[in-house]
Amino acid sequence: MDKIPSHMTVIAISAPGGPEVLRPEQREVPKPGAGDILVKVAAAGVNRPDVLQRMGKYVVPPGASDLPGLEIAGTVAAVGEGVTRHKVGDKVMSLTSGGGYAEYCVVPDSHAMSVPDSLPLTDAAALPETVMTVWYNVFDRGALKPGDTLLVHGGSSGIGTTAIQMAKAFGAKVIVTVGSKDKVDACLKLGADVAVDYKTQDFVAESKAATNGKGVNVILDMVGGDYVDRNYDAAATEARIVQIAFLGGPKTTVNVAKIMTKRLWHTGSFLRPRSREDKAAMVNSIEAQVLPWIADGRVKPLIDSTFSLQDAAKAHARMETSQHIGKIVLTV
Repeated sequence: MDKIPSHMTVIAISAPGGPEVLRPEQREVPKPGAGDILVKVAAAGVNRPDVLQRMGKYVVPPGASDLPGLEIAGTVAAVGEGVTRHKVGDKVMSLTSGGGYAEYCVVPDSHAMSVPDSLPLTDAAALPETVMTVWYNVFDRGALKPGDTLLVHGGSSGIGTTAIQMAKAFGAKVIVTVGSKDKVDACLKLGADVAVDYKTQDFVAESKAATNGKGVNVILDMVGGDYVDRNYDAAATEARIVQIAFLGGPKTTVNVAKIMTKRLWHTGSFLRPRSREDKAAMVNSIEAQVLPWIADGRVKPLIDSTFSLQDAAKAHARMETSQHIGKIVLTV
């Protein structure tokens, strides 16, 4: 490995606001503590929470970096005391609690996963946040089973495109909602069984039609708002609905009788505030269940666009158009 410099370029949030508040700064390169590794970042994924944090609408957990960036891929540059999983020179991808928009980033050794030889680091950076979100919410909390039908709102997002591939690799049927013909085509190409254009079609009716009137077994929802009550209509008896965001707003009016009649389970989660131990357990499950799918190409990130680290503002502007299909990645 090259000698580690004393300082590095990072992208900081100068003040809450639009993409233009993302500005390069010079900061000291962090040192890995016990159980941590220092990664020389090759690429960092851009996620919706980064945008919310930039706008001042996402509270950074205590002890986390004030810099945006929740997933990275790169090469291990240094290791802290007690590190056993990885060594200097290893190629890794990892979830972070923040700080990914930088040339170097410290992450727990237990959160980093080895990058398969077949996977470029730019692609690897697009996986940790989305794969962990899908694994925990669809497979763990949502208890998806082979043969189940999964409904994914925001099917063309990074999370949506990952959910399609993971659910299909597991033997489930997948319905997605998207907002354009291009996105319909992209999701069907990825393997979705049904892609609903919510601007011209009713996802409740289409979900019922695709399941012979029974409804869907698991719903992954990042919209919230008036989708919540409609999700209950689209759900099968004893379906699981998992809330991961609320782009349509966190408050709505619902008919709770539908939960009782269908014996529905509506839950939700945030990933970033979870404990170090919780995330390590998720990584262990993903290494056993999902990494083989990534290694053999059944699950691979759909990259919408890449931008240099210094052009992070342009990457955020692209995300805010909601025209992207798949992941947006920063290259370092």
